[in-house]
Amino acid sequence: MDVDKLRSLFDLTGRTAVITGGTRGIGRAVAEGFAAAGANVVVASRKEAACQATQAHLESLGAGALGIAVNMGDSDSAERIVGAAADRFGGIDIVVNNAANALAAPVGSQDRGMWQKSLEVNLQGPALLIGAARSHLGDSGHGAVVNVISVGAFQFARGFSIYASMKAALLSITRSFAGELADDGVRVNALAPGPVNTDMIRSLGEGAAESMGAQTLLNRCAEPDEMVGAALFLASDASSYMTGQVLVVDGGMHPN
Repeated sequence: MDVDKLRSLFDLTGRTAVITGGTRGIGRAVAEGFAAAGANVVVASRKEAACQATQAHLESLGAGALGIAVNMGDSDSAERIVGAAADRFGGIDIVVNNAANALAAPVGSQDRGMWQKSLEVNLQGPALLIGAARSHLGDSGHGAVVNVISVGAFQFARGFSIYASMKAALLSITRSFAGELADDGVRVNALAPGPVNTDMIRSLGEGAAESMGAQTLLNRCAEPDEMVGAALFLASDASSYMTGQVLVVDGGMHPN
């Protein structure tokens, strides 16, 4: 391999990436990383102000950017995102399904509404977005999907069975869609973070981040930026012979 080819493996110049949940936490870090790698970046999130602020920030980094305010639990969100992204940038090369809600509800306190909300955002939304973007991904020549799941999909998730089960199901979607889209030249993989220092974990209460970090071999939570390298690997030509797989980045929390 020559030097130029090696350096091009992680280059996203000219490609367009859609990142849901892209205004904070892991999604925001990945958006910044993809922008630095040369991509046009479309971020989708629920709050209009956050979307516009993130778009402006990415543009200040020199990237083409677009913020779209949607709720991934709404049935028309996938088509809205894909339509806006294609209108602005002419196509879609990468989809990162990062948006999620982490409902915490122990057995006995769960209700149908909780399950339905989690299903719509954590599973149905990602599946519909991939489907809506399928033709663009197939036309790309570099089509890649990264579904952000969680190491919780492989563990005892006490109090988080709704969230963990949806992430396990999203891994199944990853593998099934990888098989369906292979003939289109589209790769579909999953990224499974361990505990990351985000609002999601901090919202669990004082000491939650420290407690979860202590369960890893590295004895700490990751920072969101530490997920960027793995996401970029899965989205770029660096992983060109990889599909239907899950990359676990958890500080040694779960042996695979």
